[in-house]
Parts: sequence; C-alpha cells; structure tokens
Amino acid sequence: MTLMDVLVDFSRTGRIGPLSCGMSLDEAEDLLGPGRPHPAHIMLGPDTDGYPYSWHGLQLVITQRAVSGLWLNIRPGSTAKLPPLVLPDSESYGTTVLREDLIAALDGADCRHEVNSTLTFGRQSSLITRPAEVCAVFSLPGRDNQVPHRDRHYLDVMHKHTD
Repeated sequence: MTLMDVLVDFSRTGRIGPLSCGMSLDEAEDLLGPGRPHPAHIMLGPDTDGYPYSWHGLQLVITQRAVSGLWLNIRPGSTAKLPPLVLPDSESYGTTVLREDLIAALDGADCRHEVNSTLTFGRQSSLITRPAEVCAVFSLPGRDNQVPHRDRHYLDVMHKHTD
C-alpha cells in the first residue's frame, strides 16, 4: 500500500482505514494507541471540544469525545509518518503529491470530484470528492519546500468533518 492508495481510499470512502467520523475517541485510541492531545485538552480537560489528537501526520478532531474530523497533513518536499494502521509497512513516507497526480488517481478510481470554490483562491486550490465529501487543499510551494516544480500545486492537507 502506498500513500496515494491511502489518499484515494480516503477520498472515495471518507474513512482512513478503519477510522471514521462518529467513532469514539476510545475506539480510535484502541486502534491507534494513545494520541497526542492538543494543548487545549491538557489545559481545559478531556471534554474540550473541537481540538485534535495527533498521531504524527494523522489528526482526529474530537467533539464530545467522538471523532468529528479526520485530517491527513502532508508537507510537500518532506518525509513524514503515519501510524501503521493507516499506512502499513511504512515507517515514513514521501509527502510530495502533485495536484495533477492525485486527480489522475481519483479519475482512475472513478472517484468523482469537483473544485471547492470556497478554498480556491490566491496561491491555493481545493477540490472536494463525491459522495464522501473529503476536501483536498493544494498550494504553491513555500520557499522551504524542497520540490521539483515551484510553479505547480502540491497537496497540503486532506480532511473530512461532520457537520
């Protein structure tokens, strides 16, 4: 399994492996091990809503002790980590994903998508998948991003959230 497989599967299903919006934080931690809570959870207590728990490049936003958002954070030109449950057999993965490559992979998997005009402006663009409603946000690379094409859009984050 590759990072692109994970991204396409998330785009099609709205799930990251067995992780989904609506599951309890306890269920997620049973699968992933203890997450690193956002400082707000530490300062204000575990019942604080709207802040993520992190497992390297994976974040789960927690509301009323349930998963209300799934996030995959991608940093173009770098190497990052995902839990083995998400990307098996990989200690780390390259995070350089061109917009055109993700779109081609989505098209190849018959995953419908459209421009997300709310998050397409300036130096960034976005798409949303159907029917899973996963949002992908791309941007032109920053000066610290080690990427081959400075004039092309790279994936920064994919996320899904409950309403």
